[in-house]
Amino acid sequence: MTTAPTVELRRFTSLDDVREDMVEVYAEVRAPLLHLPNYTTLVFGERLDRHGREPGFVAVLAYSEGKPVGYAYANRIERGDRYWQRTTPAPGDEYTAQPTLALKEIGVRPAWRGTGTARRIHDELLDASDERYVTLMVNSSAGDGKVHALYRSWGYEEIGTSQPSPASPQLTVMVRAVR
Repeated sequence: MTTAPTVELRRFTSLDDVREDMVEVYAEVRAPLLHLPNYTTLVFGERLDRHGREPGFVAVLAYSEGKPVGYAYANRIERGDRYWQRTTPAPGDEYTAQPTLALKEIGVRPAWRGTGTARRIHDELLDASDERYVTLMVNSSAGDGKVHALYRSWGYEEIGTSQPSPASPQLTVMVRAVR
């Protein structure tokens, strides 16, 4: 990892002021995949809008010299949420008996990868969370498995799989304690 340049982390509980910045970063982060139906910026924007209206929405963006360089966003899910309904095998009560923070997306511009920026954004997102657990879904083949390995190094463990939509690849569902 190289030394992280100075970034300013900003927390948002509304999508109104940051949607454009998030889509801009997403387009660069996912550039090699934008031709696939589930990864277009239009589909991301629709997904982002839906998640932005869900309970407990929170986003953290990293800025350098006023420009967005990375983001993560999450919301609160409860027992019976479609997130848990699509997880196989069904997650245990340990994770579903109380609200859980669902990390929906994290992305850092390629020039900022390897600087610790993603981890700083992630940790800031969790810092104010009241939930006991945080969960995420990862494409295990993303980055030739490096993304999955990164989440493992952050303390996440696999609990199942999910395919959120017909156009989505099968994803690995991971969870860890917030603190």
